[in-house]
Amino acid sequence: RKFSFQPPCVLGTMWAWTLWTLPLLCKFGLADLPAKPENISCVFYYTKNFTCTWSPEKEDNFISYTVRRTSCYLHENDTCNSTSKNGSSCSFYSRLTTPDIYIIQVEAQNAYGIIKSDITCWDLDTITKIEPPKISSVKPVLGLKQMVQIKWTQPVLAPKSSTLNCTLRFRAVNSTYWMEVSFTKSCANEEAAYNLTGLQAFTEYVVALQCVAHKSRFWSGWSQEKMGITVEEAPHGLDLWRVLRSEKVDGKRPVQLLWKKAKGAPVLEKVLGYNIWYFPENNTNLTETMNTTNQQPELYLGNQTYWVHVISYNSLGKSPEATLRIPAIDEKSFQCIEAMHTCLIQDQLVVEWQSSALEVDTWLVEWVPDLDSKPLAISWESVSHARNWTIQQDELKPFWCYNISVYPMLENRVGEPYSIQAYVKEGVPLAGPMTKAENIGVGTVTITWKEIPKHQRNGFINNYTVFYQAEDGKEFSKTVNSSILQYDLESLTRKTSYTVQVMASTSAGGTNGTRINFKTLSISVLEIFLVTSLVGGGLLILIILTAAYGIKKPNKLKHLCWPDVPNPAESSIATWCGEDFKGKLNLKEFDDSVNREEDGILKPCSSPNDLIDKLVVNFENFLEVVSAEDPGKGWENILGGEKNEYVTSPNRPYCPTVSTEIPPRGSQCLCSGMLEGTCPEARERLLPLAQGFGPDHLYEEGTRNPYLKNSVTTREFVVPEKLPEQIQREV
Repeated sequence: RKFSFQPPCVLGTMWAWTLWTLPLLCKFGLADLPAKPENISCVFYYTKNFTCTWSPEKEDNFISYTVRRTSCYLHENDTCNSTSKNGSSCSFYSRLTTPDIYIIQVEAQNAYGIIKSDITCWDLDTITKIEPPKISSVKPVLGLKQMVQIKWTQPVLAPKSSTLNCTLRFRAVNSTYWMEVSFTKSCANEEAAYNLTGLQAFTEYVVALQCVAHKSRFWSGWSQEKMGITVEEAPHGLDLWRVLRSEKVDGKRPVQLLWKKAKGAPVLEKVLGYNIWYFPENNTNLTETMNTTNQQPELYLGNQTYWVHVISYNSLGKSPEATLRIPAIDEKSFQCIEAMHTCLIQDQLVVEWQSSALEVDTWLVEWVPDLDSKPLAISWESVSHARNWTIQQDELKPFWCYNISVYPMLENRVGEPYSIQAYVKEGVPLAGPMTKAENIGVGTVTITWKEIPKHQRNGFINNYTVFYQAEDGKEFSKTVNSSILQYDLESLTRKTSYTVQVMASTSAGGTNGTRINFKTLSISVLEIFLVTSLVGGGLLILIILTAAYGIKKPNKLKHLCWPDVPNPAESSIATWCGEDFKGKLNLKEFDDSVNREEDGILKPCSSPNDLIDKLVVNFENFLEVVSAEDPGKGWENILGGEKNEYVTSPNRPYCPTVSTEIPPRGSQCLCSGMLEGTCPEARERLLPLAQGFGPDHLYEEGTRNPYLKNSVTTREFVVPEKLPEQIQREV
């Protein structure tokens, strides 16, 4: 045989695991048992049942409960069975007699075992609960004011021999605040009555009643509510106020009177009308009266101080007199309120103010919504012996701004008010501001916006945020306080499109306004001005220098601006003639030009091209002579005219100076020697000139030399192609 040997360390480990898992196995076994019933509570519903409840209320597994009851007076035992499906409660419907003490124990059982609760004892007198009483009527008592009588019936299921403690609660119909009174009722009679006093006249009330048996700690439920109304009486007093108008009508100032029922007056008080009389402070003989049903009449008073009296009346009488002093138009009001602030405490708006005037102990608080439209009705309330005022939050509308003013009142005088604005609840603005871009420059722009209308703000505007973004660029933002309605954006990119919008923010959040686009300029007005200034300044400096130069050297400036132009009328070409003309030519220079053809290459001549341009003739004088003399003498007159001068044209090449005289017709004029001594190109220009002066051409009727039209400006000598004598020689 083979025996296995276990080392001591292995055996120790196995024992350790066994000891560790044993408590877990026991714990899992106990977890299968039902939970122990706890928090047992029992109620004795008089003559109906005895019910006990416990916890836990529900179980996941099926559990059956058994409630064991033992009567200490009768020494009897009985049980009540229930299951987890029916809930953790059980009721006994028999052997319900008082007085008695019950011993109660609850057992819970499932498939794994039974668990019992602790033993509890219950005195039936301390756990008795009766049904609610029933109110039969709520009516006023004839001849008794501010009181109603409540008649009610004792519940059927209530101890006959026990005294009932009852509580009556009541409130006005238009109020949510309940008031309570307590009283005791013996069980001698099943019907009872209770007189409720201290009520307001002609006011409707709602009442309810509940009772509890003597020594019991369980109250009955509230009875069904019943309504009743108190009797009517004469009107109470009025709270009187006024609104002073600044404008005048027919020389008188309008004053609007406001009044309401005095604090504590009946809600349903009936008023048939109002009597008003008023007079100047120093003259009661000027009293005027008015009877009206309007609660906001308007009076037209003079500039002096007035006293106004108002009473209300109905069929039972009239109210006490309400008096108000209207100050003179030039009267200065005293001021004693130094500071004021508002705060929200739970569901109330609290207004507090500070004043150093100890003699002032009465104040009037006025509040009205601040809207863009016509102001709504003004509300007011008088405050005495305090420097704060409280109003329920639900009496003011949320998201509305209210102007709250506090008037100090010293005897009959009304002081200068101190005003503040407040919201009972703020929200996000309904709309954002309207935005506009102005003064667009190269790198700057001014963004302006308008305030949001008051009815769209929904709160105090704390700040504005300007969002701007370049096209396909990063968005930037700038925040300013609520008093600023414009902002200058700087460091923008030249010639770039931007998108801008402004967000208005309250304490509840912000709302964006309209989105606009603009584009920066490529060049600024300043840059244009600088360029224009530089150019204009340069021109001005040039003009000044030119003027200074002209003053210093007037002749030279005149010669540069207005050069001298030769006068054809003073030309001496008509005096050139015969050998003198040929002798005056620089023949050497002409011969040199002819000799340049030795190499077989014709070289240009520099002088003949300018020769004709240098011969400027006064043709106006020539035409006058031709028209006056005989046609046969025309040629002679041409050749025998005045001496003329010639000038050198600046845009022609250099040519030798030639001065000649033209001989008379009978002598040899324009001889062949002159023509032979000139260069070939000059000869070609002179031959047409001689042809143009022929007799056959000079006496044509209606013919005018075109040179006369532009002789000074063009300086082009127009001549026929050949002279007549030259033609004869060629033949």
